[in-house]
Amino acid sequence: MKKLFNGRFSTLFSVLSLYVFLSFIIRIVLMIWSLKDLDFNLLNILRAFFTGFVFDFTIGCLFLSLYIIYVLVLPKRWVGSLFDKCFTYFYLTLIFIIIYFSLLAEIPFWDEFGVRFNFIAVDYLIYTYEVIENINQSYPLPLIGAVLVGLIILTFILFKKLNVFKKTFLDKSSFRTRFLYAFPVLAIAVVLGFLMKNKIADFSNNSVVNELGKNGAFSFVAAFRSNELDYETFYPKLPEKEAYSIVKKNLLQENQKYTTSKYDDISRFTLGNQEQKPNIILIAIESFSADFLTEFGNKDHITPNYDKLSKESVFFTNLYATGTRTVRGMEALTLSVPPTPGNSIVRRPDNENLFSVSSIVQSKNYHPYFIYGGDGYFDNMNTFFGGQGFDIVDRDRGNPLPDNIKTQRFSITDQEVSFENAWGICDEDLYKQSIKYADKSTKDNKPFFQFVMTTSNHKPYTFPAGKIDLPQGDRNAAVKYTDYALGKFIEAAKTKPWFKNTVFVIVADHCASSAGKWEINIHNHHIPAIIYNLPHQQEKINRLTSQIDLMPTLFGYLGWSYTTSLYGKDINQTKQGDERAFLGNYRTLGMLKGNVFTQIDDRKVVKQFSVSSDRSLSEMKTKNSTDISQTISYYQTASVRFKNGKMKAK
Repeated sequence: MKKLFNGRFSTLFSVLSLYVFLSFIIRIVLMIWSLKDLDFNLLNILRAFFTGFVFDFTIGCLFLSLYIIYVLVLPKRWVGSLFDKCFTYFYLTLIFIIIYFSLLAEIPFWDEFGVRFNFIAVDYLIYTYEVIENINQSYPLPLIGAVLVGLIILTFILFKKLNVFKKTFLDKSSFRTRFLYAFPVLAIAVVLGFLMKNKIADFSNNSVVNELGKNGAFSFVAAFRSNELDYETFYPKLPEKEAYSIVKKNLLQENQKYTTSKYDDISRFTLGNQEQKPNIILIAIESFSADFLTEFGNKDHITPNYDKLSKESVFFTNLYATGTRTVRGMEALTLSVPPTPGNSIVRRPDNENLFSVSSIVQSKNYHPYFIYGGDGYFDNMNTFFGGQGFDIVDRDRGNPLPDNIKTQRFSITDQEVSFENAWGICDEDLYKQSIKYADKSTKDNKPFFQFVMTTSNHKPYTFPAGKIDLPQGDRNAAVKYTDYALGKFIEAAKTKPWFKNTVFVIVADHCASSAGKWEINIHNHHIPAIIYNLPHQQEKINRLTSQIDLMPTLFGYLGWSYTTSLYGKDINQTKQGDERAFLGNYRTLGMLKGNVFTQIDDRKVVKQFSVSSDRSLSEMKTKNSTDISQTISYYQTASVRFKNGKMKAK
C-alpha cells in the first residue's frame, strides 16, 4: 500500500483517494440533510455506503483513465520533464474542476429534487441559456467561482507539501513495473464501468437510502444513456389483447361507446347534452402545490386570490399531478395520457399531430394558442404545441420553429416586458399577452382556447418590486406574487366583453417539491385545480381525480359531444370506485386507486402500498392482482400506442 503513494503513480492514487473520500463526505452531508425521510435500517445504510464506495471508485478510475494510460506509456527519459509536468498539472486542473464542481453541485440539486443527478441534469446541458441565467440569478456565482478556484489551489498546495508531485516526477520505473500498477486499475475501471448500473443501488423502498448508494457523476452518465426507456423491454407486460381489453373496459364512461370493434382502438364517441361553446383559458401555474392553499391547511395566507376564486368555482380538492416537471403537466393537460417512462412525450421526436385536447377544440372551430413567457424552444415546447396546431406566443430568442411546424409564431417584444428573469417574463406581463390575443380572437369573431404557462413561481423567485409584502428570492414570496398576478388578470378580464363567455381552468403543472421518503411521494403530487366562470353552481369535487381527467371533465360540464382517444375521463361520468390517478417519475410509474398505490419500475418489479390518511405508504404483503393488471395495462398500451404511431390524430 505504501508503494502506491511513493512512486510514479503517487499522484494518480492520491487523486483517486481524495475523490473517494470527498464523495464519502458528500454522502454523509446528504444523509444528514434528509434525516427526516431516512429509513433508519443500519444494514440498509451500510449497504448503501458500500455500494456508493464502489460507484465512487469506479467513476474515480474512469476520471483518471486517460492519465493512467499517459503514465503507463510515457518513456522513462521524459519523466519529470517540462512536458510531463505541464501535462500532469493541466490534466489534474481539469479533473479537479470536474470533481469539485460536480460534488458542490450535488448539494443544491439534492435540495431541489431529493435525488442524485438524473435526466433533469442532462437536460441542463441542452438548454444552456435558461440554466446559466437561472444559476446566475439564484446563486452568488463569483463566490462559487472563488471557492472552486480556492479548493483547486489548496489541493495543489497539499499535494506539494506531501511530496506527491515530487515522487511522481522522480520515479523512472520500468514499463513492466508501471504495467503492474496500471493494468489492474484500468481493468477495474472498464469492468466496473460495464457492470455497475444505477439499478444496483435501488434495493430498498426508501428513496433516500437508494440515492445515498449512488454517485452523482455516475448517475448523470446513466441518465444520459437512458433518457428514453422502452416499456416493452424494461417493464412488466400483459398479453397485448388482454392489456387493451382491461384498458377499454376502464376507459368507457356511461355516456360513451366505442367507434370500432378493433381490440386496439380506444376511440370513443361521447354523447353530450345542451352543448355550450365558451372561450377557454387554461392556466398552468408553475410549481403550485396544494399545500400553498388555505383550504389544505396553509396558515401563511399567500394565495388569497386563488382561495377566493376556489369558493366561486368547481374546485378539485383531490387532484394529483402525473409527474414532477412542467413537461409532464403539459403532457397530462394536452394529451391526457399516463406519464410514460423516460422523457415526457413533449420532449420526444415524432410527437406532432397527436390526438390531443387541441384536436377536440379545433373540431369545435376554436383557435388554439400556446402562450409562454420564455423561449418555447426550452424543453421542446414550441415544437410540441406547434405540432398539435397551437399558434405560439413566446419570448423569441432566435430559436426558429422546425420546418415541419406550420403554425404561426408571435414574439413578445421588449416593449411589452416590464420584468424578466432566467425563465421568462413575469406573470403580470404574461397575462397581458393572454388578454391581447383574447381581444384579437374576439375581433376576428373566433372562439379561442389558450394554454397559458406561467414561470414566476420558479427559482430564482424574482418578480417586479413593490407588488407584495414579502422579499425577493423566497418561495413563499414567489407564490404570493403569482397569486397576486392571477388576481389582477381576472379583474382585468372582467372588464372585457369576452369575459362572460369565457371559462378559466386554473391548475398547477406539478408540485413545488418531489423529494421524500418514497420513490414516488404521493403527497408531493397533490395539486389544486378550479374551473372558474362556468354557468354552473360552485361545488367541491372531493373524488380522486387525475390531472389527465381535468379537460375531459370540463368538456362534460360544457355538454360536448365529441370523439376521443384520450385516456382521461369525465370524473362526473365515472362510476364510484373506478376513480384512479397516475403518478410517475422518469423510471418509476404508479396508479393510485382508493387506498392502494400500485408501482412498477424498469426492473420489472411490481410493488403495492397501502396509503394512509396522510398519504404515507406501507408495503402490502398480499397484492391486489386486479389493480396490478390495470396499472400495467394503462402504461403498456399508452407507451406502445405512442411508439407505434397509434396516438396520432386520424
